[in-house]
Amino acid sequence: MGKKWRNRDLEFESVIKSKDELNAKWEEGWGCLFKAIESLNERNFETKIHIRNQEHTVIQAVNRQLTHYSSHIGQIIFIGKMLKGNEWQSLSIPKGESKKYNAEKLSKGKHKGHFTDDFK
Repeated sequence: MGKKWRNRDLEFESVIKSKDELNAKWEEGWGCLFKAIESLNERNFETKIHIRNQEHTVIQAVNRQLTHYSSHIGQIIFIGKMLKGNEWQSLSIPKGESKKYNAEKLSKGKHKGHFTDDFK
């Protein structure tokens, strides 16, 4: 039957009335994700998960959620760009600075690290 507590249709209604309410829902949503991930261990990692009655491995379910979240984050970014217009600040490499960024990265030679190291 799915999540009995969830009212998906209500999620598309304008029920959030303030920035504080929005931030609380945002944190609640991420908290739900992290709680689920933290519950994973060697004993339950092979558990099959059913999403709308379709069987998923844990990895398939996590990948499904990651793609789902990334599409919503893209929507949020798109709306942010529309609202801010020329005041929009890039979340990664600023427009027109790709050549400079790549030259700097390639000048360092091959090395270990994470692609987000420069953004921390």
